Amino acid sequence: MAVTFLGVRHHSPACALLVRDTIRRLRPAYVLVEGPADFGTRMDELLLGHAPPIAIFSYYRDAERVHASWSSFCGYSPEWVALNEGREAGAELRFIDLPAWHPAFAGRGNRYADAERRYGEVAERLCREFAVDNTDVLWDHLFEIDPDGAGERLDAYFALLRGEAEAGEDDKARESYMAEWVRAAGADAGDRPVVVVTGGFHKPALETLAASGGTDWPDVPRPPEGSTGGGFLVPYSFKRLDAFTGYQSGMPSPEYYQRLWEGGPDAAAGALVEAVVTRLRERKQVVSTADLVAARTLTEGLTRLRGHRAPARTDLLDGLVSALVNDDLDQRLPWTSRGALAPGAHPAVVEMVAALSGDRVGRLHPATPAPPLVHDAAAELQRLGLDRDGPVVLKLTAPRDLERSRALHRLRVLRIPGAVRDAGPATGADPVLEERWTLEASDPRGRRHSALIEAGAYGPTLAEAAAAVLDERVNDAGADMRRLADVLFDAALCGCADRSDRIAGAIAAGIAGSSDIAALGVALGAVLGLWRHDRVLGTARSPLFGTVVEECAARILWLAEGIRGGPAPADRDRLHALAATRDALLHAAGTLHLDRDAALGVARRVAARRDVPPDLRGAAFGLGRALGDTADPARAVRGAAGPKTFGDWLAGLFALARQEVLDPDGAVLGVLDELIGDLDDEGFLVALPALRQAFEFFPPREREAIAEGLLERRGLRGSARALLRAPAAPLLVAEARALEARVDRALAAAGLLEPGEAGPGARGASPREDEKENRDPA
Repeated sequence: MAVTFLGVRHHSPACALLVRDTIRRLRPAYVLVEGPADFGTRMDELLLGHAPPIAIFSYYRDAERVHASWSSFCGYSPEWVALNEGREAGAELRFIDLPAWHPAFAGRGNRYADAERRYGEVAERLCREFAVDNTDVLWDHLFEIDPDGAGERLDAYFALLRGEAEAGEDDKARESYMAEWVRAAGADAGDRPVVVVTGGFHKPALETLAASGGTDWPDVPRPPEGSTGGGFLVPYSFKRLDAFTGYQSGMPSPEYYQRLWEGGPDAAAGALVEAVVTRLRERKQVVSTADLVAARTLTEGLTRLRGHRAPARTDLLDGLVSALVNDDLDQRLPWTSRGALAPGAHPAVVEMVAALSGDRVGRLHPATPAPPLVHDAAAELQRLGLDRDGPVVLKLTAPRDLERSRALHRLRVLRIPGAVRDAGPATGADPVLEERWTLEASDPRGRRHSALIEAGAYGPTLAEAAAAVLDERVNDAGADMRRLADVLFDAALCGCADRSDRIAGAIAAGIAGSSDIAALGVALGAVLGLWRHDRVLGTARSPLFGTVVEECAARILWLAEGIRGGPAPADRDRLHALAATRDALLHAAGTLHLDRDAALGVARRVAARRDVPPDLRGAAFGLGRALGDTADPARAVRGAAGPKTFGDWLAGLFALARQEVLDPDGAVLGVLDELIGDLDDEGFLVALPALRQAFEFFPPREREAIAEGLLERRGLRGSARALLRAPAAPLLVAEARALEARVDRALAAAGLLEPGEAGPGARGASPREDEKENRDPA
């Protein structure tokens, strides 16, 4: 067998050059490339004449696992060059790796995950040996700047990288399968050459495995029974390829390497200096001619100092930073490590990284087959008049607008860009019957087209694909009530009524084992709203939804009665859960099996216990009042304990029964006024934060009504609205007064303040004659 193995680093111009020259020299019978074997029969589609970067998007879905991955190619990818040069040489082309859905790729979002990321110990030792920061800098130093004669150096590098380490089971499975293709191609080619292009980590193993064994062509694995899988070509972008954006197997700065591939290192450095300067000037950053001269001088100096015959990527970047950044840097330069660009990087550094990353977007040939979803979505949006740019207002009570709304929500659930909802109902209980969207049908960068292709893995139509995504989200949510409630509402908005019952069933199954009262409250609020109101979305009076309401309400009450604890800040999520239970008891008890008497008993018992958190006691009292309990509210308010717990108790009351404060007889308001007025300064400052939180349950109009009641009760005239507008933040004023009081006490303790003398606290106090008479936490 005349087999030539070429180990490469994916997306390396130096490796692409080696592949190109080898194929042109050997003109092989077969070119075998690491890539998904199940796409091998579609080489004609892959080589239609696309403008890279592009990717093969592969998907797989069964009852247990959902997997998506990308095999990406840019103009300088060795695999892309191998396929195109092989076609020019008349070779047979084959992808020889396992399909992307295979368990060997579990956990990988990209097929080309470079081996040095998994076998970092050797790479780190090499970096120390050559005194460089990371493998990217090492790679440039060894190969990219001087690619002549790189073949032997590459062999030594990958052999060292592989070393004696035992490959994982996933690598073993892949290498065994690829070796079958190599043996079969070698036997079929006879004396004619065969070129094999794979990741360099696999080369040593393939050379050994291909030396012996059967020579039959291997079968292409198919997805197991009951699963779906396949692949499509999608446009890709340099931003998705860039390691600085978190790409799993990319070399950083793809625009730099594209320029390097096209014109060499000197041309790449010159073009990208211009790109960096242009970006900085567009953002109003001053870059003078002297700065450019300094950058060039420093880059040339670093190039010579580091022993490079031409500027490497980091020579260019370090030279630019030295010349253009005069500030102290708060973090390491991003090219000294691998991974995504960290938040807070210097603006000039961000622009340098962006310039070297580039903004190129691939383009597929017009004849490229697309999944049915692409065509269905285009036809559906055109039929509904949604294939345009600009704002759209939809009346959900109008059948055609409801249909348009569902189509847009299906796009949203599938994460297809180009349609943003600006306003609309937020829950099933939301009385809003109008939606506002902003559409952007034009797709100059191909983002929408790419997303539709990738969403085609879920189904052939918008309705089926959205339903499949909802199913996936249900499976992922497990017993998480919050996530299930979100999915339920999305199912209603998408018009997936058949999924609604399944999701409600999942919520019902999780209720009995859930101890998260807040999450149960979210689920109850969502389901109750859809059960009560949603004739528009088609879920009103659903029997299954009714069962969920019954079980959620009972579970929340059971959990609430078991809560114990001392003083603590009001738990708003817990209070919202009890408010949702109140709504269920008030609005659904006549139709559903909800026991108001039993709920009233729970409310009385919780409200009377002293070992229950104050906000929960207040909420229980409020729930009892809402259900018709005749207990004296004024007496309950007086018994709400001292300044440390008073505000939290009120928060619970207001969350469940704020109408008690707004009652025209003014009993509760009068008691509140007396209690707050009787607090001394220290007590008032202690109570103030919780009191303000409690009164936040009242919307502005109701707060104004409370202020009017206070003025009327005291026989004062004035503007209630003005009373709510403090000249400074109340908490800030309170903190200032507390500080002044501490200063007074310190001065008195030091003998610097005579008895009866007014200290700074008094001098800074309000000139009002009676401070207590004017306190208003609202």
